[in-house]
Order: sequence, then structure tokens, then C-alpha cells
Amino acid sequence: MNATWSRFNVTSVVLGFAFLYLPIVLLVVFSFNESKLVTVWGGFSTKWYVSLFHNQGLMDATWVTARVGVISATVATVLGTLAALTLTRYTRFRGRILFSGMVFAPLVMPEVITGLSLLLLFVAVGLDRGFLTVTLAHITLTMCFVAVVVQSRLVSFDRSLEEAAMDLGATPVKTFFQITLPVIMPAIVSGWMLAFTLSLDDLVIASFTSGPGATTLPMKIYSQVRLGVTPEINAACTILIAVVAVGVIIASVANKRREVQRQLDEQAAQRG
Repeated sequence: MNATWSRFNVTSVVLGFAFLYLPIVLLVVFSFNESKLVTVWGGFSTKWYVSLFHNQGLMDATWVTARVGVISATVATVLGTLAALTLTRYTRFRGRILFSGMVFAPLVMPEVITGLSLLLLFVAVGLDRGFLTVTLAHITLTMCFVAVVVQSRLVSFDRSLEEAAMDLGATPVKTFFQITLPVIMPAIVSGWMLAFTLSLDDLVIASFTSGPGATTLPMKIYSQVRLGVTPEINAACTILIAVVAVGVIIASVANKRREVQRQLDEQAAQRG
């Protein structure tokens, strides 16, 4: 019975991973296809990557997406960290429930409703749709995710470290920058990466809030896919997959080194 269930579990896991990752593998393979037909293998070639970098429309969309992602992730990280500090350190103040609900509302709100609401807001205030409106929309979307990540770290934070620093004469501001911030920095970096990834991936909200000259890469890809998938799209998606994979590997290695260094510091302190 155990062997039967074991084979069933292994088969289920293999089929599940195949369902998730086999399409991605096929996309990467066919990005090196010589043939223009994405379903017919015509030999190995990298010409579509060369063609991609000569596609001005895709290059412009990539540049817009990168700028929106970096700016929105940075601003969302600052605002999300402040929101997490407020919710964690100030447990009693008037309007706390309302503030908490407003911070975390985008987590459960359908993106269609969020995008339509932001569109109506921008129209009401007379703000022309473009790069600025897309950036503001992505800040609204990603700030709550940063707040969740940072708040989860602050909940387990040992406040006695801050109290010891202030007992030794450090001001609250100096304590925050020299004690609190370094401890929660991994969570802040993780929140930034999550915010950047969500901004990079967003299609629905950007479709509502974008305007002339502010077409993001997902919007560009979607508009071209509706007319048929081209090898250039496969090449663009492969590059995105590679960038994300490299980012994940770098973050994993950095976290591993930080954990090893922390353990070494603890062992040195115990010996001392």
C-alpha cells in the first residue's frame, strides 16, 4: 500500500511540474527555431534574438516597463515599509482598522476593479494617462505586498535590541538606521523584488491606466499574440525568464551567505 501510494505521489508531482514547466521549456526551445513557424522546428538559430533587438516597438516597451518597475518598486518599498512599521509599532490609534484595510485592500481586490477605479480617479482629477499614471497604479498595487513581507519580519523582531541601543544613548532615528533597518533589510529587499516582479508582470491595470508612449512590455506582447505568436515573442519571453532566474539565484545565494555569516557570528559570540 505504501509503495502504491508512493508511486502515485511521485507520478502526481511529476505530472504537476510537467504541466507547469513544460510549456516554458517549449517556449525557450522554439525561441531558437530557424523557422518562422513557431510550431515547426526548422533548425537551431539565434536570428530571432538579433531581430528582437532591432524591433523598436518591443525595445521601447521594454524600456518603459523597466523604468516603471524600478520607480514603482522603490516608492512602494518605502511606503510599504512605513505602513508595516506603523501597523506593527503603533497598535492603538484612531482609524487603525480603516488604515489597515486601505493598505491591504489591493491584495483581495480584483485587478479589473482596481484598474477601473484608478482610471476613473485619473479622469476625475484631469490627469492625462501615460507613464505617470501607470507608475502610480503600480505603486498602489505593489505597496500592500511590500507591507505584508516587511510586517511579517517586524512581528518577530526582538525589540530588546532597540531598547538596549537607546539605553546606551542612541536616538530613536539612529537606532532605526543602525539596528532596525539592517535586521529587516532582507525583508525590504524581498519586498522590492516582489514589487518589481508584479510590476513587470502586470497587464490588466496597465491596460486601464496607460496612454500614448506608455505601452508596457506585457501589453505589447499581448497585442502581438492576438495576431499570432512570432519567434520574436518567444525570444523576448526567454530573456525575461533568464533575468528572473538570475535574480532568484542571486537572492538565494545572498540569503545563504547572510545566514552562514549570522551563524558564524553567533558561534564567535558564544566562544567569547
